[in-house]
Amino acid sequence: MDSNDSEASPAGVVPAAGADQGPRPVIGLPTYLEPVRFGSWNVDSAVLHASYVQMVVEAGGIPVLLPPLGVARPELVARLDGLVLTGGADVSPARYGAAEHALTYTRPDRDESEFELFALARAARLPILAVCRGLQVVNVALGGTLSQHLPDVVGHAEHSGTGGGFTVTEAVTVTGSRVAAIAGPQVKANCHHHQAIDVLAEELVATAHAADGTIEAAETTDGPFLVGVQWHPEVDAVDRRLIKALVAAAEDYRRERMS
Repeated sequence: MDSNDSEASPAGVVPAAGADQGPRPVIGLPTYLEPVRFGSWNVDSAVLHASYVQMVVEAGGIPVLLPPLGVARPELVARLDGLVLTGGADVSPARYGAAEHALTYTRPDRDESEFELFALARAARLPILAVCRGLQVVNVALGGTLSQHLPDVVGHAEHSGTGGGFTVTEAVTVTGSRVAAIAGPQVKANCHHHQAIDVLAEELVATAHAADGTIEAAETTDGPFLVGVQWHPEVDAVDRRLIKALVAAAEDYRRERMS
C-alpha cells in the first residue's frame, strides 16, 4: 500500500449525505497490522481496505478501525453500535480441533482479538455483519468447523478469486431468510475464499448457497441482527444494501441504548 502524501485523504472516501443531521451509529471494523509504506515512512500500521470504510460512510455510519492489539475488551464494545467482522486470513484450525492444511494461512493476532470481540458483541446484543473470514469466525466461535481448502471438496477453484481480485459466484438465497429480504433471491457474489463452512454451527441457519453446495450465507433465526456472507459486499455497490441493513439495525440499537 503506497501513498506519496501522508496527509492525503483516502481515495474515494466521501461523507454520507446528511452526515451533519444528528448522531450516527458507530460501526467497528477489525483491521490487520501490516508493514505499510507511505511518503518516506515504512512502518507497521493498522490497515484495512478503504472499501469497507467507504461502504459504512455511504450507509450513514461512522467507521472506527479496530486494530488487533490483544484480547478485545468490554469497554470497546460499549462504544460501538454495530460491528462488521471483516475479511482476511484463515482462522486457526486449532480453534475447531483440526490439523493445519498446507495451504492454510493464519493470523493469530486477529484470531485472539476477534473471537473475543465477537463474544462480547453477542453478549451486548450488538448488530453484526460478518464478511468472508468474518462468517468463518462466527461459525467456529459458535461451534462449527471449516473446510480448509475448498477446491479439495468441490473440485474447482472458482471461489478462490484472482491475485488481488475476485471471481463472481451466483448465490441463491433461502426464501424467508433475512439475507433474502435484504439482497433478493439471487446474488452475483464477489468471492475470494479458499475456505468455507464445513459443519454449520447449531445456532446458525444456512441462507444462501452456490451451485456446488457451498454455504455462501448464514444467519441466526431470532435475536439481534447477525448475518454472515462468504462474499465481499464492500466491492460491489449493489451489495451496499447489506451494510445499509446493518446500519439501520445499529441505529435502532443506539436509540434503545440511549433511551
